[in-house]
Amino acid sequence: MFKLSDFFILLAVAVSFAVSGYLWFSGYREQGIFTALWVPSILAFGIYFKVSALLARSR
Repeated sequence: MFKLSDFFILLAVAVSFAVSGYLWFSGYREQGIFTALWVPSILAFGIYFKVSALLARSR
C-alpha cells in the first residue's frame, strides 16, 4: 500500500512540523508559522502525485 515515496513525503511533513514547533517554542514565532505552512503544502504535493500515479495506472 505504501511506497517508499510515501514515506519520504511523510518524513518531510514530520520534519517540517517538528522544526516549526521548535521555532515557535524557541521564540521565533514568525519563522515557526512560516515553516508550519509547509506541512499542508507538502501533503498537497504528495497527494497530487499519488492521484496522478493512480490515474495513470488505471488507463
